Amino acid sequence: MGKVTLQDVADHAGVSMKTVSNVVRGYRHVSVAMRDRVQAAVDELGYRPNVSGRSLATGRSNMLAFAFPDLRRPYFAELAHVFSRVCADRGYQLLLEETGGTADGERSAVRGREAGVVDGVVIHPQVLTPEYIDGIRGDTVVVFLGEDVRPEHSDQVVIDNVGAAAEAVDHLVALGRRRIGFLGHETGPASRTSTFRLEGYRAGLERAGLPVDDGLLVAREVGDAAGAEAAFGAALDAGLDVDALLCRDDLAAIGALRAMRLRGREAPDDVAVVGWDGFGLAASLAPSLTSVAPDTVALAESALDLLLARIDGDDAAGRLVTVGHRLVVGESAPYADGSVD
Repeated sequence: MGKVTLQDVADHAGVSMKTVSNVVRGYRHVSVAMRDRVQAAVDELGYRPNVSGRSLATGRSNMLAFAFPDLRRPYFAELAHVFSRVCADRGYQLLLEETGGTADGERSAVRGREAGVVDGVVIHPQVLTPEYIDGIRGDTVVVFLGEDVRPEHSDQVVIDNVGAAAEAVDHLVALGRRRIGFLGHETGPASRTSTFRLEGYRAGLERAGLPVDDGLLVAREVGDAAGAEAAFGAALDAGLDVDALLCRDDLAAIGALRAMRLRGREAPDDVAVVGWDGFGLAASLAPSLTSVAPDTVALAESALDLLLARIDGDDAAGRLVTVGHRLVVGESAPYADGSVD
C-alpha cells in the first residue's frame, strides 16, 4: 500500500472519516471502544497525519499557546507541564509564553494568532483589563484562567477560591485551632485571587463562630517565600499570636515555616500551617505541607475543550467553568488523629 490516508483508516475500521479525525485530533467525546477501534486501524496501517498539509489546507498551525506570568512560581510550572501533556495527547504542540505579568507580555501573547503562530491562546492575565484584551485580540481565540474578569463573550476556567479557603479553615477549626491567621496577600490593593481567598477565610471563621480579626492578617511586600518569611517573622517578633495559618499560596507557607523555625516554633505543634497550590515538592518538605490543590488536569482539559470548540467555530455565549480542588493533608496541619494523606 502507498501512503495511508484518513479514508483508508476509516474504511479499515468501518467508521466515518469524521470519527477517525476526532480520534486523531484527540477529542475527548469519543467512546473508549470507538477510540480503541480506530487506534487499532491506525497502528495496523501505519497511518501518520500529514501535519504540514493539514495546516495548509485548514489555515491552522496546530500549535496553541499557554501564557502565564512567571514560570518560577511552582503553580505555573506545574500547570505548564500539565497543559503540555494534555495538548500532546490531542495532537497539538504547545508554545509557552512567560508574560512577566506585564502589559507588553500579555499583549504579545494574545496577538499570537495574528502572526500566524498559534491557533488559540490560554492566558492567565494579571495586568490587561478585559476591555483592552477584547479590543486587541483580533481573530485570536482566547480562553482565560484565573479570577480576573474576562471580556464579554469569552470563556474562563477558575477554581472556587472562596469555597476552598472556607474548607481549609474548617480543617483548622476541626484541629481545635481558634486563632487562625492569613498570610501572603498584597500590601497594596489585593488581587482578585487574594480577595476571594480572604473572603473564604472570613466566611470559614464566621461559620465556626470565631471572631473575624483583621489583626491576624499578615500581608507581604514581595510575592515569594522570602517576602512571606520576612512579613511573618516581623509579625511574630511584634507579638502576633496565632495557632494556625492559612497561606495565600505554598510559597507563603514555605516562608512561614522558615520564619517559625528560626524562632524556635514548629508546625503543627505551635502553629498549624496550610498552603495553597499543592505543588509536587510540598510532600518533600519537613514537615510535609498541607495544601489546597486545584485539579490542574481538569483545569487544562476544560480550557482545551473550550479553546478547541471556539477554534472549530463555536459562537456560543461566554462560559465560566469551575473545576474542583482538594485539601491534601500533610504534617504541617494533619488530621485530628495525627494522620496524613
